[in-house]
Amino acid sequence: MAELGTPEVGVRKDSAVADERPSRARHRAPRPPEPDEELMRALYAEHARPLLAYVLRLVAGDRQRAEDVVQETLIRAWKNAGQLNRATGSVRPWLVTVARRIVIDGHRSRQARPQEVDPSPLEVIPAEDEIDKALWLMTLSDALEDLTPAHREVLVETYFKGRTVNEAAETLGIPSGTVRSRVFYALRSMKLALEERGVTA
Repeated sequence: MAELGTPEVGVRKDSAVADERPSRARHRAPRPPEPDEELMRALYAEHARPLLAYVLRLVAGDRQRAEDVVQETLIRAWKNAGQLNRATGSVRPWLVTVARRIVIDGHRSRQARPQEVDPSPLEVIPAEDEIDKALWLMTLSDALEDLTPAHREVLVETYFKGRTVNEAAETLGIPSGTVRSRVFYALRSMKLALEERGVTA
């Protein structure tokens, strides 16, 4: 009788082991996200909102179009995850540059598309170099907003209005030396602001 009982015990043990396997599978820790998935989430959390604000200025407030540009920019970032992971600095300039190029390409593709309306309005559509100039002015204006009011006003007077240091000093009611000092620091801040937007010398 003992010999008959031995296989039964063996069967129970095998069954118990088999029963444990799915249990262990059920309690297995979820697989961590891939590195590029984590990068995509981080990029979206950190850059999507400011990138959208920037693109909105480039597309005259067209939110749907701006959201499409931001989405395409982040998709390209995801496709270049390896390159971005190796980057040692901020990825904001890279993202801004890509977004700006997408906007420019969009302008050009619209111009190449056949028109179904009276062609006379085409006369007022800017040429490619005018589009680039307009986008540059928008970027410049956006970067100026990052400066302090004191730095911004000396740049406006000396660079945009073309006044001399003495003329700017008289207009602003400050010494000429102060104008020179503020221009120096304003240009340095402006350079950094433009670099953050993908504009390099």
